[in-house]
Amino acid sequence: MKKKSFIIKFLIYAICVVVLFQQMGLRYQEAASHNIINAFTQKRFEDFYALPQNSLNMVFIGSSHSYCTFDPELFDNHFAISSYQMGTPLQHLDTSYYELLEIYRTQTPDVVVLETYWDVLDDRFEMKQANSFFEVLQNEELKKEYIQKVFPLSEKIKYYLLPIRFQQDYFAYEANEISKKIEQTYGVQKKKIQYQEGEEYYRSKGYVYCNMGMLPGEYNETNQFRGLDGKNWEIDETQAGYVKKIAALCKQKGSELVMVTAPIALVSMDYIQNYDKIHQKMAALAEEVHANYIDYNVINQQIGMLTNENFRDDAHLNDSGVQIVDRHFINWLTENTSFFAKDRQ
Repeated sequence: MKKKSFIIKFLIYAICVVVLFQQMGLRYQEAASHNIINAFTQKRFEDFYALPQNSLNMVFIGSSHSYCTFDPELFDNHFAISSYQMGTPLQHLDTSYYELLEIYRTQTPDVVVLETYWDVLDDRFEMKQANSFFEVLQNEELKKEYIQKVFPLSEKIKYYLLPIRFQQDYFAYEANEISKKIEQTYGVQKKKIQYQEGEEYYRSKGYVYCNMGMLPGEYNETNQFRGLDGKNWEIDETQAGYVKKIAALCKQKGSELVMVTAPIALVSMDYIQNYDKIHQKMAALAEEVHANYIDYNVINQQIGMLTNENFRDDAHLNDSGVQIVDRHFINWLTENTSFFAKDRQ
């Protein structure tokens, strides 16, 4: 009898813990909704799902380097086409593959531009970027397939525990809220971080406009690339495998695949040792999947098309840099892809 009573009490306790844990998770999820980058991503996908079927000629997929580099309006105006920007924060190549599957559900682009940021190619798996995709994906079956085929077992468990899934967003949000309350209650002023004058906002067709400049610290102590040596960098086999799957999918659907590495700030490149080793491995992967490839860090070293003033931070362009890179990329597409080569005829 005592054993039965203990089991009942334990089950009640366990149920209460699960309920409280999930309630905490919902609170964490709510905090994540206040993230402006998440809001940009939500709007990007809402606009995509509202597009007429088979209305796109070109799509851009990849990480934040994609939606901070390629402005579809510039390409549409030059080529008289319709293109769309589908980059998501920290997007890894596993997500790029599943995002492309979702794109092909309603669109048949002639050209797929795959932005390949090498810093996401050396990870086996990353939960936060997958969750960013899931928050906007309107295809539950595809989400289930992704979780089943991509998530390691330990990450599957974390995904279904909401407090763990959203903890980064929650703690960032709470820290900001606490800081505000301290300022309001005690009149304590935190050190102000000054951006160059400007603004950042979601504009159209998935593109995020920004005309801000780098913070002073990004030139030195806060630069994320300090100490990086290309000799120690390797492509993860899993992510490389998804590049190959993307290439095969494009071929199956009749799309021309282009791979491109967006530029990081010149000061960041100065911190990286042996970048040529990274570039060689990226170029070899592109050659293996028979995709034309351009690396704008190498191009910038060759012709000096950008300065540090063309960047919003140590790794992303502002709109002045976008205008420069996209003009160059438009010419490159005309010379290196069969679809756009017709413009020269």
